[in-house]
Amino acid sequence: MIGLFPFAPAASAHARHLDTLIGGFSVLVALLAGPVIVLIFAFAVRYRRGKRVNRTRAEDRNVWLEVSWSVIPFLLILGFFVVAARMYFALREPPPGAMPITVVAKQWMWKFQHPTGQAEINRLHVPVGQPVRLTMTSQDVIHSLYVPALRIKQDVLPGRYTELWFTADRPGTYHLFCAEFCGTDHAAMGGGLIAMAPGDYARWLADAGGGGSLAAQGAALYARLGCGSCHGASAAVRAPPLDGLFGATVTLADGTTRRADEQYLRDAILDPNAQITAGYPAIMPTYRGVVDEAAAMALVAYLRSLPKGARP
Repeated sequence: MIGLFPFAPAASAHARHLDTLIGGFSVLVALLAGPVIVLIFAFAVRYRRGKRVNRTRAEDRNVWLEVSWSVIPFLLILGFFVVAARMYFALREPPPGAMPITVVAKQWMWKFQHPTGQAEINRLHVPVGQPVRLTMTSQDVIHSLYVPALRIKQDVLPGRYTELWFTADRPGTYHLFCAEFCGTDHAAMGGGLIAMAPGDYARWLADAGGGGSLAAQGAALYARLGCGSCHGASAAVRAPPLDGLFGATVTLADGTTRRADEQYLRDAILDPNAQITAGYPAIMPTYRGVVDEAAAMALVAYLRSLPKGARP
């Protein structure tokens, strides 16, 4: 239950697989390097004064032996590489149905937002056995979310969305750190991951309340900012329609295309003139400084929830 390393309990299948990989590779390195190191010292002591030998005879060679001690370690190391690569790419592909949680990092705190609206600072409650997908960004400088018990770490960058997913399978409270120096109080930027049984998590959600889902908060902000006066179906100003925008392919004024994912929508809100949609004038004002990263995430969640349909 505690993985390979007693000082860092393993709270997920990924953590245990990674411990096994590191432990197996360490054993392989020890088996390959140990005899060499021992023989280096043994030969250095035994032959430190040199030795008279007859060098007139041709040396005995065993080609298969020489090939085997090069090829077999190479194949073993290649096998470890393949396993590690598969684990790396699996960590970048969240399974369908993973619970989305947004994360905003700032000096010196973590803000987590649950899909049903509950927000928490420096603590993240998750249900055991449920895949969780984190969409993260930074309000100021580079941070890095690190949970040793899950063996996961991901840099969190300003102006960019990064993703990370995990499935905790062992209830408990585990340390959470910032692993990138981010200022004078970097050492205090920590918190905890609380993995709970599904029933306990449901009760925690009910007790924590919430101000509506993230999409609902985005819809309220959308109305308050008056976005529909340009993007609405009956708007007098000619602006791109937003229904079905998420996931669509957008052609820009320079002829290039972009997929309208979370990053595209976030940039369209905070820096609209950097990616002007073909056929539309560059009249949208920037909302940088008007909405922060947490509000931008709410707007993106609302746009993602809009119904999909035929787009002009």
